Amino acid sequence: MTKKIVVAGANGKMGQEVVRMIARVDDFELVGAVDITDVGEDINQLLGLDGPTVEIKEDLAEVICDSEPDVIVDFTNPQVVMGDIKEAIEKEVDIVVGATGITEADLTKIEEWNQGIDTKVIIAPNFAIGAILMMQFSKQAAKFMNDVEIIELHHDQKIDAPSGTAIKTAELIKENLAEEQKEQVEEIEKLPGARGGEQDGINIHSLRLPGLVAHQEVILGGLGQTLKIRHDSINRESFMPGVELAIRKLDEIDGVIYGLENLIEFN
Repeated sequence: MTKKIVVAGANGKMGQEVVRMIARVDDFELVGAVDITDVGEDINQLLGLDGPTVEIKEDLAEVICDSEPDVIVDFTNPQVVMGDIKEAIEKEVDIVVGATGITEADLTKIEEWNQGIDTKVIIAPNFAIGAILMMQFSKQAAKFMNDVEIIELHHDQKIDAPSGTAIKTAELIKENLAEEQKEQVEEIEKLPGARGGEQDGINIHSLRLPGLVAHQEVILGGLGQTLKIRHDSINRESFMPGVELAIRKLDEIDGVIYGLENLIEFN
């Protein structure tokens, strides 16, 4: 059965990659494109893809009504993603969300919106399978090495810091950290923020530079040794197998799922 898909943020870098992926998959069909740029243009023509005309529109609600999709894939931004999720839930259209900036409070709100409604929502800070493995390996390593910091590196157009992947990694690592932490040195920051931000007692450092895509390194320290676990997305194509997986897994889940690792069998 063909999945009819609307892409929100279709003309952004990630959105364009999702449109290309849909064009490659036999049982996926792009039926709508939402963005605030190139409104009225055919997204397939803009990307040099074969396929019927799919005009870019600004209003997600209008596109949902016109195209009657099975799934919305959202790669917008923190300013609009919550409104898109609410719209999807109210219209009872399943949604896969890759837009960043969703907080724990936002997740609680999304679950409240979805009470008594059969909409399926998958939200993932990172869709790269390698990044999911990096997070899981880091979580396991924390059982044996109790001192850890995270460095995340992204392109200079990413507006939120730290990344959702870094926050999720810290949350997973925290599950396996020993309750008794060693006494911390009283640090003196000569420059405020020099030691990075903190999530669950774990320092996170964010870099934003042109030339980067999405990268993260988890560094664990122990007596006379360090362990580095690193993942690099060289291009945005790396996220597409995870997006395709999430779309297919919508048929198997209920409610709101946060994190692609919840859709993968590790054992």
